[in-house]
Amino acid sequence: MRVVFVGVGEAFDEGLANTSLFVAGLAGLAGETRRTVLLDCGFTAGAAFFACPAIAPADRQDGPDAVWISHFHGDHFLGLPWLIARLHEQGRSRPLCVHGGAGVAAKVLAALDLAYPNLREKLSFEIVGIEARPGVAFDLAGFGARAELTGHGAPCLGLRLETRLGALYYGGDGPMTAKGLELASGCSLAVLEAYGLEAGVPGHGSVSEAVEAAEAAWVEALAVVHVRREVRRERGDAIRRMLTDASIRAFLPEPGEVFEAS
Repeated sequence: MRVVFVGVGEAFDEGLANTSLFVAGLAGLAGETRRTVLLDCGFTAGAAFFACPAIAPADRQDGPDAVWISHFHGDHFLGLPWLIARLHEQGRSRPLCVHGGAGVAAKVLAALDLAYPNLREKLSFEIVGIEARPGVAFDLAGFGARAELTGHGAPCLGLRLETRLGALYYGGDGPMTAKGLELASGCSLAVLEAYGLEAGVPGHGSVSEAVEAAEAAWVEALAVVHVRREVRRERGDAIRRMLTDASIRAFLPEPGEVFEAS
């Protein structure tokens, strides 16, 4: 499993693209097929995907096999029209599956129609919206997957993605719930939102909560993302100290950083 941190920023960070991950791994019963998924695609993530040197040129040309949308806040899904239009321009022909919560198909198409009113009728590939339900296993681009609600203000689904070589938990926004903790158990990597240093921001997680949850879930590594821009700039050293003191490997990823599990 190879995870590229396309973006690591929060909604309104002017220097860091919205949090988005590009995951490549082996899928299928025999683990013989390489598949790719883009996790979240907010306002600035689409452009960051195509500019990311850690993503192979062929993957940037053809795009991911599927997209996962944790929830429908703009910094997590309103980069999709940009991504879709660019892939159309580049000649993509195979369908693009977009997985997410209730209403994902209608929301994605409405955003596309608003951004580019005449594009859908001439789009070179089909957009397939697939709804995920909490607690129900499903297939995501050939990977086994399950989702559970997080503690965000809007309905947000944390995702467990199973590859042949390692499992990933991606929480989207919000502190981890008890069901999310079960979902993340034993993962190679947990990627958790940490808006502040300590708990206290309604609907959002923190560095201290992320460390506590990752340790409790016995994950092998933790990455904290979506840190409030002022906190990351002014308290970055404090964040790194907190992560260094964790009992597991924990880090604050930079854009383009790569995590690999084997």
